[in-house]
Amino acid sequence: MGFKNLRFSVIVRVILLIGTIFLLAYTFFKTENQVNIFFISLALLLEVYLLIRSLEKSNREISNFLSSIKYDDFTATYPEKGNSASVDQLYREFNNVIKKFREIRADKEANYHYFRTIVQHVGIGLITFNKKGDVQIINSAAKKLIGVEGIQNIYELSKVSPKLVESLVKLKTGGSDLINFTQDGTNTQLSIYVIELILRGEEFKLVSVQNIQSELEEKEMEAWQNLIRVLTHEIMNSVTPLSSLAATVRDNLVDNIEDDVPIEKEELEDIYLAVQTIERRSQGLIRFVSDFRNLTKIPQPKLAIESIRRVLDYIHVLLKHELEQKKIKLSLSVEPIDLKFTIDKELIDQVLINILQNAIHALDENTEERHIMIRAFVNEYNRPTIVIRDNGCGIDEEALAKVFIPFFTTKKQGSGIGLSLSKQIMRKHGGGISVKSVINEGTEFTLRF
Repeated sequence: MGFKNLRFSVIVRVILLIGTIFLLAYTFFKTENQVNIFFISLALLLEVYLLIRSLEKSNREISNFLSSIKYDDFTATYPEKGNSASVDQLYREFNNVIKKFREIRADKEANYHYFRTIVQHVGIGLITFNKKGDVQIINSAAKKLIGVEGIQNIYELSKVSPKLVESLVKLKTGGSDLINFTQDGTNTQLSIYVIELILRGEEFKLVSVQNIQSELEEKEMEAWQNLIRVLTHEIMNSVTPLSSLAATVRDNLVDNIEDDVPIEKEELEDIYLAVQTIERRSQGLIRFVSDFRNLTKIPQPKLAIESIRRVLDYIHVLLKHELEQKKIKLSLSVEPIDLKFTIDKELIDQVLINILQNAIHALDENTEERHIMIRAFVNEYNRPTIVIRDNGCGIDEEALAKVFIPFFTTKKQGSGIGLSLSKQIMRKHGGGISVKSVINEGTEFTLRF
């Protein structure tokens, strides 16, 4: 309706303008009355001016309305009555749009304050900063963890820990680091994780900060308790029979010495067997202590670029006879075939042999088709990876949680240090080792470099 009124108003003004032009022409050529010509010309100019003003008024209103949207100024209101029907309709729509934008901005501000409150009260420290180091957000947890009241630029943290700033600047998406520094005389271990974001064409980094000191101490204590439990178990298993046998030999000798009776051959044989047993168990205890000492003496890797295919072929040749004897099929897959890892070959050989020996042991006679698969590739995070999978008896959930604990073993004859050594070797390579298993389906070890 408003559009029709506007169109009608314009048509009327154009008709009046055309009529005035014809009247001016008629007066000029027919009557040549200068006074009439003057007033008609004046009327013509007035009509042109009124038409232009009418059109420009609408344009100005639209321009002002769009400017208010551009600069987020939604305070303006337009009178919806007292004008022509078309203008009233236009103003009504303007007011509706402004009202909608007010509601959107109110919702946006409410959400902003809501999420800001969450960020400020979350227990994990959060920091965001741009390429220049200018900080947009640093929540209460981050301030408390780092020990600052507030910062404008990330480089201000150099006073707290230069290494922290270096890590924050250098780390890329998915990067993490452990930062150790002393705060108020207390040692603090921070774990930081970085994600890179792009907002409106500008690069930002989102950093999460956590104090893992208490978790580390708790895990360290748990590791010590597990180690002591295994050590005491193994030592008691060796020392108890040694003590018992030594006491038996002592009693026999005391009886003979007190009674001044010569030792018979049968008794000598018993004493000899007891001493032999004591010697054998003592040697076993010495080997156990030697294995324990080896856990703390792993050499630093001598890294070199190696063809992983050649490494796996060497292991295959080394274990080929045992695999054929037990009718175990070993399949190798390297993607791509010329894949190279930066490793210490001797140490990684030891890791692979330990895992494969465990796999061979798991493939008991009840397994119809005994199969071990080794696959080397680069995973989705661009990390060189080796997966070793068998279809053996699997490992139960309780034992699975302990397989990397020193001296823990499910074998009747095993030292329980192979996987523990393997884990330490992988850590020295800057990588890690993980395991998953399903009973009666098999076990899978993953080495990530």
